[in-house]
Amino acid sequence: MLELREKIKDAASYIKKALAGRELPQIGLVLGSGLGSLAEEIEETVILDYAEIPHFPVSTVAGHAGRLVIGLLSGKRVMAMQGRFHYYEGYSLQEVTFPIRVMQALGIKELIVTNACGGMNPTFAPGDLMLISDHINFIGSNPLIGPNLEEFGPRFPDMSEAYSRRLRALARQVAEEQGVKLQEGVYVPVSGPNYCTPAELIFLRQIGGDAVGMSTVPEVIVANHGGMEVLGIACVTDMAIGEHLEKLEHEQVVAVAEQARPRFIQLIKGILAAM
Repeated sequence: MLELREKIKDAASYIKKALAGRELPQIGLVLGSGLGSLAEEIEETVILDYAEIPHFPVSTVAGHAGRLVIGLLSGKRVMAMQGRFHYYEGYSLQEVTFPIRVMQALGIKELIVTNACGGMNPTFAPGDLMLISDHINFIGSNPLIGPNLEEFGPRFPDMSEAYSRRLRALARQVAEEQGVKLQEGVYVPVSGPNYCTPAELIFLRQIGGDAVGMSTVPEVIVANHGGMEVLGIACVTDMAIGEHLEKLEHEQVVAVAEQARPRFIQLIKGILAAM
């Protein structure tokens, strides 16, 4: 575990040097499928490809640019992950969540995570935005397994407020002001990379899930372990209703996410301005 600590320090030191004395970021952003273009609106940027940052994994999924964009957005200093890592890519969950540890080492205290997901709640529709109120971890593993990093958090971290009530209330307020429809529900991540079977989707809905995806929760667990305040918002790209399931391709997910992108970007920018 000492090796992981050193890797975190190496990556954080590299980023600090790249910032060349600029103010450190205050808020972390994890930009999911279809939302990467939000990073293009960041000003006064320092852009780092994941491949050049010590010990960073590299994105392998279409639609994920694979770089850190650090700068000013809606008046806040942000560090945006333009593309994330997934368990199904073959990375360990410690590797998937490595950037969150680096954010913590840089002093970031607030994190906004986004994703594209399948809607299991029949009241949802493709293109809806969903505020994540809670999650059920169905990936089958946990990024905190192994020796605990005491300097980041406790051995048994509390998850009673995995998604900040304060930030969720703020998101609802901003959405109402903008006239943006905002659903709310429980997110269930699975390991992937295959999409779920009809029986699996029926089961996940029956145990309390409103949306299903393949990301986000490992980062949220690690962020909570480190005392970060988390806001999660998902874009419903397809309806994952087991009884009426249709064939799905990744290109379709990206296409719907891109259609919802203007509203999604507007909402995130409004939330940032209000934070």
